Amino acid sequence: MTVTTPPHASLDAAARAAHEARARAKKRAQARAAFLRQVMQWHWISAAICLAGMLLFAATGITLNHAADIKAEPKTLARDGALPASLLQPLQAAEASQGELPAGVRKWLGDEMKVKAPAGPVEWSAGEAYVALPGPGSDGWVTLDTQTGAVAYERTERGWIAYLNDLHKGRNTGRVWFWFIDVFAVACVVFSITGLLLLQLHAHARKSTWPLVGAGLVIPALIALFLIH
Repeated sequence: MTVTTPPHASLDAAARAAHEARARAKKRAQARAAFLRQVMQWHWISAAICLAGMLLFAATGITLNHAADIKAEPKTLARDGALPASLLQPLQAAEASQGELPAGVRKWLGDEMKVKAPAGPVEWSAGEAYVALPGPGSDGWVTLDTQTGAVAYERTERGWIAYLNDLHKGRNTGRVWFWFIDVFAVACVVFSITGLLLLQLHAHARKSTWPLVGAGLVIPALIALFLIH
């Protein structure tokens, strides 16, 4: 005995299969759209975070590359003073222990000499304390005679370009700038990776995408291999 499937049953099965296929396609499209939105969100957030830093590091990359061609006239500021007698004994005690400058001496330097002497190591020699005061775009020092209390301060400024160049290199910039550079670097990595994902998602509509990406990789690699001595 032969069982015949009613025509409407075959049509129902075909309709269900088509419906399931459309549902799967819709889910894939929704997942792709959600992924694209997430990538774009991370891309613009990382771009916003690293925008100012990217401009700074790009501009100072040029100035550092042409440092020999950029002329600057350093400006030197010098001041002299004398510690009050009440601070000589704490300074001599610090010399005897080879410790850091007493807090009172640092406060007096800030108030009277406009010198921000950090709490930290001091170079002690016979009868003298020497404190280096390096900074971005500048160098300085202060010396204190532990017997007479005579104070000498000198600071050399090399200009705004030198200041920005030292920010680029992280030279004498302190702990906060150190962490800023790390955060900036991570934001740049996120910006680059999400940019690459967006290129991949839209590459089918832009035929020049991968040739340009390849050129951006191959050209510096060839220069590094064959033209750097």
